[in-house]
Amino acid sequence: MNSSTAHVIATPAEASSIPEGFEPVDRGSAFLALLGPVYMKQATPDRTVIGVRIDGRHTNVKGIAHGGMLTTLADSALGIAIAIANNEKPMVTVNLSTDFVAAAHPGDWVEAHVDIQRIGARLAFANCYLQVGEKRIMRASGVFASV
Repeated sequence: MNSSTAHVIATPAEASSIPEGFEPVDRGSAFLALLGPVYMKQATPDRTVIGVRIDGRHTNVKGIAHGGMLTTLADSALGIAIAIANNEKPMVTVNLSTDFVAAAHPGDWVEAHVDIQRIGARLAFANCYLQVGEKRIMRASGVFASV
């Protein structure tokens, strides 16, 4: 594979085809903005889904989504979901574990689905699954601490 293959940008049709119900994320840091555009929808009153369209900026030398990019997406999704569920109380990541199951490619729509296990006075625990369609591509487990 040559280097030009690894930097293929999603076509305009792919980039503009954001699934129904998703709106641009208007929260988070400048660092999260570098990942995006990132989108969010409230799937249910207690379930937030974060999504991003993979393009060439997100890929590694093999032309698939970089593991660091996917880890950043999972960490951000966990943090956003916990903040929403915890009345916007500031928390930071203290531990994050990831397992990669499959790859995402340019043009893929990746969704982060968060399952909050517990929010306590000091710590919050949650899992996140990144999916392309119904296919899970990564699992992340995070512990967050109040600041």
